[in-house]
Amino acid sequence: MVALRSDSPIQYVKGIGPKRAEWFATIGVQTVADLLEYFPFRHESDRGEVAIEDLAPGANVTVRGEVVEVGGRRPALRCEIDDGTGTCVLRWFDQRYGARGLFRGAMVIATGRVQVYDGQPELVHPRVQVFDPNAVLLAAAGGPRRVGVYRGNDTLKSPLIRRAVLNVLAQSHLPVTETLPPRLLAKHKLPTREQAVRQMHCPSSDGQLARARTRLAYEEFLLMELAMALRRRKRLALQAGQKLHVTPEIDQRIRARFPFTLTAAQDEALAEISGDLRSGRPMTRLLQGDVGSGKTVVALYACLAAVANGKQAAIMAPTEILAQQHFTNIDRYLRDSRVRYVLLRGKLGKKERTEALAAIERGEIDLVVGTQALIQKDVAFNHLAVVIVDEQHKFGVLQRHEFRTKGPMPHYLVMTATPIPRTLAMTVFGDLDVSLIRQSPPGRGQIITKVVTGRQWATVMGYVRQRLEQGEQAYVVCPQIGEATKRRSDEATEDSDEATKRRSDEGVVSHVPSFPRSHASGGGGLIAVTDAYRRLCEGPWRGLNVGLLHGSLRSAEKQATIEAFTAGRLHALVATTVVEVGVDVPNATIMVVEHAERYGLSQLHQLRGRVGRGSKNSLCVLVARGRSNRAPSASAGPIGQVDRGPFTADSAAPSTPAAERLAVMAQTTDGFQIAEADLRQRGPGQLFGTRQHGLPELHVANIVEDFSLLEQARQDAFEIVAKDPTLSRPEHQALIPALKKMFGQRLALIDAA
Repeated sequence: MVALRSDSPIQYVKGIGPKRAEWFATIGVQTVADLLEYFPFRHESDRGEVAIEDLAPGANVTVRGEVVEVGGRRPALRCEIDDGTGTCVLRWFDQRYGARGLFRGAMVIATGRVQVYDGQPELVHPRVQVFDPNAVLLAAAGGPRRVGVYRGNDTLKSPLIRRAVLNVLAQSHLPVTETLPPRLLAKHKLPTREQAVRQMHCPSSDGQLARARTRLAYEEFLLMELAMALRRRKRLALQAGQKLHVTPEIDQRIRARFPFTLTAAQDEALAEISGDLRSGRPMTRLLQGDVGSGKTVVALYACLAAVANGKQAAIMAPTEILAQQHFTNIDRYLRDSRVRYVLLRGKLGKKERTEALAAIERGEIDLVVGTQALIQKDVAFNHLAVVIVDEQHKFGVLQRHEFRTKGPMPHYLVMTATPIPRTLAMTVFGDLDVSLIRQSPPGRGQIITKVVTGRQWATVMGYVRQRLEQGEQAYVVCPQIGEATKRRSDEATEDSDEATKRRSDEGVVSHVPSFPRSHASGGGGLIAVTDAYRRLCEGPWRGLNVGLLHGSLRSAEKQATIEAFTAGRLHALVATTVVEVGVDVPNATIMVVEHAERYGLSQLHQLRGRVGRGSKNSLCVLVARGRSNRAPSASAGPIGQVDRGPFTADSAAPSTPAAERLAVMAQTTDGFQIAEADLRQRGPGQLFGTRQHGLPELHVANIVEDFSLLEQARQDAFEIVAKDPTLSRPEHQALIPALKKMFGQRLALIDAA
């Protein structure tokens, strides 16, 4: 066989050809390099070739024997072979997958997993080779071995992938380029890349497989952290930022705008931010803080520092609700000040927007708050110095990059109320400086979390009504809107005038809405927010002022509902997850989440963070309606007496991922513990959408299970960049093409996040 190169098309591998190359393309394998890096997702133990009398159920074996019977009723196919020690059945339930050319007297070598049916061993859908009776066969394959199992599809099966891999591995030297410097291989006692690739496919032991995987996982981490280190070096050493001085006088004037004393944690974050602003390099800092920890005040301080230096600042939020909430807080703090501020949204009127844009460009607006409308091409600043991005993981890299180009290297502060585990902080935000606010403002009440089942719904809502009648407020969150509302049918439009008549002057709806009823069973049995709203208004909350909020409402309707709830004119708000961020009502002390088993931990924590923002103790009720959820083993009584619901009280309740999530919520309110648990359950890709951060997909490494390896790789990567910032030394030359291969077009994005 002609020696294959890494870039050789897959069709040139023995046994592939043009047609099968098309099959391999469906799994992303187009070259020999792709094939070598398409690793098994697990390995099976194969005993090798054994006598039929020694077959054991469940073992992967190879047998050889003479065909003594061929038959079966279509589409099934049955073949019986005899090796002199016994007989074994080879069976295919779909003849398309059966061996061709089978006939009585032929010699067969078959490989598969042993099953026993009607007292006789058989191999179902085995891989077979058929030979003439007089053919000279190779000696029996000896000894147990580990066989890789590969992810295929309807067309391309694991055995064909395995054969292709083995044909490439038959070369004495693989077309694999060593990436890691010799010093690191020796330091960590790692196998070479070629050895690791061979051992990933065909390990001789569990230990050998573990060493191979460690080597390749370390390489992935090292390359990712090199990108972080190079980006950080460029920012710190090569980019000049605007110097903003925060004098004692400026500090005193800013603090005077807040009707409270900042916490020690806020002061510590502000000291770090102030140091960045006056450093002469562009700040790129991540501000982490749990819900209600006071991040917004810290961000506003940074903005006002820019304004005090005669520059502009901007705050971008992912939703209009959150942008409006920021603007409302700013207005409360800066009213009667000389700071000029504006809320820039995508749905502003043409004239209003044109006037606002002109004022921003002339420098007549000091502070701009908005959504993604801020990064549109027609938005131009006069002298933008500070950029704040809230809930930054909800924005893609290019969106944030567009924002940062609005000024001469403005200072960049990203903040999130979603606690980020240290593992993710080192990868997704690995090049950022980090400030952490773990201390909540004084005077906040506790939040008690209860988990209940759907059958306790009436009990829950009756208990909540008692608290609403005592002056408290509540949220009820549902996972979907409802088909009728999403379609906005003609009937709903025609009835809107009648619905308007039932609104009071304050914008409060206290009767059943006029849109058509949607089915609670729609969307896979999920309760729609429209149905929950109707059910509450007609039942346990009849006579109370209840608002409805979801994303399909017009902006004016949403804003009116939020204002009514904030002002206390609504007892409760029945909503979708649009209230996840941005709604801040200190008097709201109760959160009820329907179908809580459908949410991730971080989202449940965000929803729970809508309560507990005042001095009163708050309650969060997670209503689990999944089929696997069981009722408590004892009668629960009033919700105030419910312990933790079925997931802890019922020992017979199944342990499912949903059950584990809800149990975590009941046990802790620490956002960082919750984030770590969420990361373990869902992985980084789902939790933070790491692809939008310009990061590569990890094929071998796991940032949760391999955290110690990640830490070591990060340390090594930053040491390499510190000593060789251009990677020009001979031992580092292979790292550059490896980085380009790993990141592809996203390599340019490491300057954008």
